Amino acid sequence: MMKGRGMIIIICFGALAVSAWWFGTGHAMKSAQRNVAAGGSPYAIVLGAKVNGTQPSKSLRYRLEAAYDYAEKYPDVTLVLSGGQGEDEDISEGVAMAEYLTARGLPQERLIVEDQSTSTYENLVNSKRLLPPGTAAVTLITSDYHVARAGMLAKKVGWDWDAVSAKTPQSVKMKTGIRERLALLKTWVVGK
Repeated sequence: MMKGRGMIIIICFGALAVSAWWFGTGHAMKSAQRNVAAGGSPYAIVLGAKVNGTQPSKSLRYRLEAAYDYAEKYPDVTLVLSGGQGEDEDISEGVAMAEYLTARGLPQERLIVEDQSTSTYENLVNSKRLLPPGTAAVTLITSDYHVARAGMLAKKVGWDWDAVSAKTPQSVKMKTGIRERLALLKTWVVGK
C-alpha cells in the first residue's frame, strides 16, 4: 500500500516539475519578446543559425529578413553578423549572412562579421571584442523563441539589450521550442 502511494507522489511531483518548467520557460520566452528594439543602440547583433552548404537555412533567412528590415528603418545601426562554421557547413554563418545582406543591397561598411562562434554565448563574447570599448547596450536579432536566452547571456557579458524577434518557420517550431526550453533551463542553472 505504501509503495503504491509513494509512486503516485513521485509521479505527481514529476508532473508538477515538468509543468513548472514548461510554463516557466514559456513565460520567459514571451516576456523577452516584449523588449522591442527601436533604433536606440548603434549595434545590432544578428545571431547565426544553420547554413546549408553556402545558403542560409530558412530560420537564418527569417533572421536576416528581420535584420534587413531593421537596418532599412534605422540607417545608423551597424549589424554584427555572428556565427562560425559548423562541420556540415561550407562557409561560416557570419560570411553567409554578409553575402545574403549585401546581395539585398546593404553596404558592406554597415556590416561587421564575426565568424568564430559555436554557441550563443560565444556569439556575444566574440561580438563584444569587435565593438568599441564601453558599448553598454546592443540590439539582438534572433528567432522569437531564442530572445530570452540570448538576452540572459547578453546581460551576463555586460550589456543592456533590446531585441528584434524574427518569426520561426512552422516546419521547425515544435522542435526548436522544446530544444530552446531545455537550453533556457540549462542557462538558468549553469549560466551559459
